[in-house]
Amino acid sequence: MFNKLIQWVLDIFAGPNSKSNNSMMNIILFGPPGSGKGTQASSIVEKYNLLHISTGDLFRYEIGNSTELGLLAKSYMNKGELVPDDVTIGMLKNKVDANPDVAGYIFDGFPRNVYQSEALDRILDEKGQTVNVLLQLDVDDEEIVKRILNRGKTSGRSDDNDESIIRNRISIFNDETAPVYNYYEKLEKSVRINGIGSLEDIFDRLTAAIDATK
Repeated sequence: MFNKLIQWVLDIFAGPNSKSNNSMMNIILFGPPGSGKGTQASSIVEKYNLLHISTGDLFRYEIGNSTELGLLAKSYMNKGELVPDDVTIGMLKNKVDANPDVAGYIFDGFPRNVYQSEALDRILDEKGQTVNVLLQLDVDDEEIVKRILNRGKTSGRSDDNDESIIRNRISIFNDETAPVYNYYEKLEKSVRINGIGSLEDIFDRLTAAIDATK
């Protein structure tokens, strides 16, 4: 099973494919917990008719359906170990391969590091596609803490009511995403979006940035 996974990854990095579908719109959406990213992702999907791909959904599908990758991921999780990047990459490749005729993709929670970024670029490149833009919702830490504590009054999640846990989640997000943002910034594809304001105002900023890439 793992040898098959390695072969998939080798295939991803083997070289570009001659197929071309540059009309597709492929977006990476970043936002710290409490930034409203989920709401904005749903609105972007509706406006541009994109397929929403989140790592959480990928894991739930693969594990829930006991696929090879799902069983492999579960074996690591059961041991309390981090699931290797190549497993997550394999799941994402499966999802993209299974939906070749969509208008584009919005990637939520992926890539998490430069290795995953390079893999994503190769997955898209072999289909004649590319990442059009990485959008990062910028919301200051104090606003994030306030939003999540307020959400905790009704969410029922204990981690939404613990400020130290909230701040740690923010710190992890910042540490994980900074290298990815920088990776795409070198390719002139990273854009920071002011995440403060009404849902409509933030959505307008996001769509303006998306439309500017066309």
